[in-house]
Amino acid sequence: MVRKFDRLLPLLIPQATHPRLKSAMRYATSGGKRIRALLLIECATIFKVPRGHSMLAAAAIECLHAYSLIHDDLPSMDNAATRRGKASVHKKYDEATAILAGDALLTLAFEILARTAVHPDPNVRTELIESLAKAAGQRGMVSGQMMDLALEGRWSKKKSSIKSIQQMELLKTAKLFSAACEAGAILGQASKKDRAALAKYGLLFGQAFQIADDLKDIEEDQKSGKKTFVTVVGEKQARMQSQQLINDSEKIISETRFSSLQAIKNAVL
Repeated sequence: MVRKFDRLLPLLIPQATHPRLKSAMRYATSGGKRIRALLLIECATIFKVPRGHSMLAAAAIECLHAYSLIHDDLPSMDNAATRRGKASVHKKYDEATAILAGDALLTLAFEILARTAVHPDPNVRTELIESLAKAAGQRGMVSGQMMDLALEGRWSKKKSSIKSIQQMELLKTAKLFSAACEAGAILGQASKKDRAALAKYGLLFGQAFQIADDLKDIEEDQKSGKKTFVTVVGEKQARMQSQQLINDSEKIISETRFSSLQAIKNAVL
């Protein structure tokens, strides 16, 4: 499925754009584990959504995720030289191109969701757009990134609390996981109960994923002084928290008909 998805994504980058912009957009969307996309597709499969519909919605999620990574890596943000084992977009191209490529991918995500090929019902498409916008904007990723910069001491030397770090990681990472899972339910016109259950599952999955990701980078984060849940509470407590989040997510699976999500969770966490 991932290979098929990898072939689809470049085809969605508009052909009429400036060649340098198109190149940067395709570069930014290449590689990666496609976890959010896979979650969306798997959740949609539960409700027998046609694969063509869920693949397009998943592509929108990946475009938005790629935009966030481009902007995260900029010199004014994390100033990261690499991403996914290769040069970050602003290093491969230049800062202006990186900003514009991120802007273009963000807007492309919503353009894709507005297409009738995603779902024939305009109300479903509107719900998808609204859900993703909430996860990505000032109530989600953007606020999470702002909190991340604040925790670095950009504007204040106030000591970081565990609660503020958890809130930052929930907004910056987990909200998009939640939106991906909920999108599958929206596409399937699922009940409010099923939609809420999958949204909650995605939130727990995203929080556990962030801890697992931070555990891999703990030495580098400690050297740089980066504030994460892991660097503040230590590896032992972080692993305990991660296990609790996993247990809570598995409870949702065991109490519903969403057992097919177990395979993705096991492969990632």
